[in-house]
Amino acid sequence: MSGSRRDFLAQGTLGLLGVAVAAHAQTPQSQEPTPGAPPAFGTAPPVGPEVSATTFAEAEKLVQVEMTPADRAEAAENWRMQMAPLYERRTGPRKLAIEESVAPATLWNPMLPGMKSYPAANVFVRSAVRAAALPTTEEDIAFATVTQLSRWIEGRKITSERLTEIYISRIERFDPKLHCVITLAKDHALEQARQADKEIAAGRYRGPLHGIPWGGKDLLDTAGIATTWGAEPYRNRIPTRDAAVVARLNAAGAVLVAKLSLGALALNDIWFGGQTMNPWLLEEGSSGSSAGPGAATASGLVGFAIGSETGGSIVSPSMRCGVTGLRPTFGRVPRTGAMTLCWSLDKLGPMARGVEDTMLVLNAITGPDSEDLYSVPSKLNFHAGASVAGLRVGYFPAWMKDAPATDVDRAALETVKKLGMVPVAVSLPDWPYDSLNLILFAEGAAAFEELTLSHKVDELKAQVPDAWPNCFRQARFLSAVDFVQADRMRRMVAQQMARIFADVDLLLVPSLRDEMLVISNNTGHPSLTLRAGFVEVSEARSDWAPDPKHPLPKFSPPRRVPHGVTLIGRLFDEGTVAQAGLAMEKAFGVAGERPPGF
Repeated sequence: MSGSRRDFLAQGTLGLLGVAVAAHAQTPQSQEPTPGAPPAFGTAPPVGPEVSATTFAEAEKLVQVEMTPADRAEAAENWRMQMAPLYERRTGPRKLAIEESVAPATLWNPMLPGMKSYPAANVFVRSAVRAAALPTTEEDIAFATVTQLSRWIEGRKITSERLTEIYISRIERFDPKLHCVITLAKDHALEQARQADKEIAAGRYRGPLHGIPWGGKDLLDTAGIATTWGAEPYRNRIPTRDAAVVARLNAAGAVLVAKLSLGALALNDIWFGGQTMNPWLLEEGSSGSSAGPGAATASGLVGFAIGSETGGSIVSPSMRCGVTGLRPTFGRVPRTGAMTLCWSLDKLGPMARGVEDTMLVLNAITGPDSEDLYSVPSKLNFHAGASVAGLRVGYFPAWMKDAPATDVDRAALETVKKLGMVPVAVSLPDWPYDSLNLILFAEGAAAFEELTLSHKVDELKAQVPDAWPNCFRQARFLSAVDFVQADRMRRMVAQQMARIFADVDLLLVPSLRDEMLVISNNTGHPSLTLRAGFVEVSEARSDWAPDPKHPLPKFSPPRRVPHGVTLIGRLFDEGTVAQAGLAMEKAFGVAGERPPGF
């Protein structure tokens, strides 16, 4: 047998397709190739369904290209010999299964050629504020920040076991309203808490997360504890290993108390147990896909949570639920043992009740892991007492004038000036940034190919046109050529962000500005979303496309809800973003207000 592509393709399918091959006598498969003849495209045995010029005319509508009648006729003539055989990996006869752990060969690196890595050294200095007196009510304890809780535990004002019991009790009391907990790990948490107390009593204090109860978005593997991805086909899935982030939090002495809800397969806020609700406005969902981390943190059910973001899943629930969400630079925190939606977009990060809390958590989970090929070595430089005077804060003037910006966003820009930071007007080209979402849809459909093709995706609770089942099916018809072009555009956009950050230290943007959500998630820049004030809404908000059959609740008088702003930093420069966020958080003075009824 020769080593030509013609022979290789013919051997796999000739026995099944003798009749079809005979109909295409212009490609005689039985003929021995002339020695030294190179392989040629379009010489494989014909496979797949018959196609015609009409088939291509209809397909043109899906990919929005236009062919001439002669083009269509030529394409149809040899499609089954030239292009259809390329699907053999999926259609057979030699089907090849791809394990979930296999990442694409092409890796996204947010650092452009010639870009200097920042920061140059590891520096981490937390605030020096001493612990306040321990409150007399469990509610006041539960709503304390990690920054405060850690001082109480370190000073032995409260035990981890008591703190854990407080959070367990609150989960049992309030989760029926919120639907934010998928699995309450009660026995596991109490065992970890008691161990933490023993270590602390023996003088083996591990640091500011030691003994702090936390909740993990239920796409993080936890050994012996169900990890369901919020989706019906996986509701009985029990991992045998901890995700890298879980293992690092275990090493820091943190106490896992609950696995928190996510919209099924990391989309929005509906999972197999229902819809996770916003503690500030129980008539609306908490937003997603880090729905549970947002709701649980806002309602004082955990000390902090770990969420994930692919296209807005930390920013959006942090906004709606009024918590602080830190989306780290792509590659800083490993995703090993976390559900994959998009290899080149997924990020894990903390959600908490204060800016410093998010940095305490990030410090514990940062750093590469050999099993996540996208994770990279990086330094973390943060000083809670650093001055922010003189920091150059970029903003987009037009964005501050139009929705979704509010008076809260515009007031935040004034706060920047009052703190001695320098606002700098910046701009981006008027490009079709949403075209980058082709990457999200294609990678997501690839990650859940088997679930989609087996129709198990049909088991998900949300079966509307904008939910994953339909998106994954539609994505099969996206153009591979356009995927490559979107990838090239991604680098162009990264170059534009590098241009902006050559002139500023960070950006202030309306949190839900679609262009920046798409841009910064694709370029991998870090973001910090924090509560900046309150707005009034006369209608419930939703991540889902409008459905006339199910109108959203309206309110008269309007309801008061928290509203946040987002800071975006240079690659791997979370420290500067957090330092600015700390100063702004103090100036805003609204982080401590709690949702009524909790």
